[in-house]
Amino acid sequence: MNLRITYLILFFSGVIYAQENQTQKTYTLSLEEAIDFALDSSYTAINARRDIASAIKKKWETTADGLPQINANIDYQNNLKQPVQLLPAEITGGPPGTFIPVVFGTKQQMSATATASQLLFDGSYIVAVRASKTFLEYTDTNAKKTALEIRENVIDAYGNVLLAQESAAILEQNKTTLEDNLEDTKAMFENGLQEEESVEQLKITYLQISNELRNAKRLISITKEMLNLVLGIPLEEQVFLTDDLDSLAEENISLELLNAPADIENNLDYKLARNLTEQREHELNLEKSKALPTLSTFVNYGTSGYSQEFTFLNDNQDWFQSSIWGVSLNIPIFSSFQRNARTAQARIALDKANTQFEQAKEQIRLEIKRAKNNYQFAVEKYRTSKENLDLANRIENKNQIKFTEGIATSFELRQAQTQLYTAQQELLQSMLDLLNAKAALESALNTPNLNFTNN
Repeated sequence: MNLRITYLILFFSGVIYAQENQTQKTYTLSLEEAIDFALDSSYTAINARRDIASAIKKKWETTADGLPQINANIDYQNNLKQPVQLLPAEITGGPPGTFIPVVFGTKQQMSATATASQLLFDGSYIVAVRASKTFLEYTDTNAKKTALEIRENVIDAYGNVLLAQESAAILEQNKTTLEDNLEDTKAMFENGLQEEESVEQLKITYLQISNELRNAKRLISITKEMLNLVLGIPLEEQVFLTDDLDSLAEENISLELLNAPADIENNLDYKLARNLTEQREHELNLEKSKALPTLSTFVNYGTSGYSQEFTFLNDNQDWFQSSIWGVSLNIPIFSSFQRNARTAQARIALDKANTQFEQAKEQIRLEIKRAKNNYQFAVEKYRTSKENLDLANRIENKNQIKFTEGIATSFELRQAQTQLYTAQQELLQSMLDLLNAKAALESALNTPNLNFTNN
């Protein structure tokens, strides 16, 4: 009986596991495919599209203020205690100086009213419509900047996964080589051909490499989850990368970028700063417009019914019609200089925005220069790291032969090995730095043609 229960548990566990595996998706992506995927599906991209949609609705909300407005109103009143008025008793033949209580109207009444209004002139409305267009431009520009940031984040996350994978592969190879060296040295020590210190020196290196390898393997999992987060993919789903660091580094060496003109007007931070100045201009014009008169018109139509009982749904209920048309003109005359104070504040805010705009232009010029310098340095560092790795390889090989022949000490071999391992990691890191530096320069120049606003 217990055996049957065990089989059933294993069977259903297998079914559940298979169902879970079927629900998990796998992705195979190159770097460019990963960027396109993130621009469409990342959490940041989704919210950026929502910001644009909200700005479009905000623009229409502002525009609708100047379009015809129609409102309807239904009122029902039941005078639980009707008000009493006192009239001179003389009108009914009563003695002078006395009064009689009189109730006017019916106990219940209902009315329905519809009013259509139209704004004819309002200076603040004109300014608000222009400001809403500027706000929409700001949101669109900010979305494009977000797209560039997403691209940079994907490149960095994708590169970090490759860095962790290739670093682990190199460390695994180094560990295997060290194991062989350690075994050979132990054998030589046992035969009296090497000192015990040689074994200990190699063991130190072996333990260090083993520790770094374990850490590198853990980093692979972490960097993959970071990439999933940037792409907008659940952390437990698998993403397989088709590019490698070496190929990406070679493909991203483009010295033409260093000679690209520094057109700051194409920079998105420049556009955002200019947009901020335009918003401050609208705010100043808004305060000025408040001194202008406003003109609107309306037409009203209503019907009312009166009864002692609730008979408003009956066919024989009498309804009395009414209608009003009118024009309203509001002329600001004197506000105790309140409008002047608000206008002065808006003008000061505009002056500050203009100063900030000038500062932003200089900062952008500096940013582009710095991005070019960082990219050039990254290219030079990558090329130097490749040469250094070749040299470190040759030095390590020579010391390996010398150590085997008894010419070099174990300390010298360990130094050569440590130098080689450092050169390997520096080359991998220089590849990632090259990718990130180019992405930063392209963002500063706004050269990538990215767009997720219409998806």
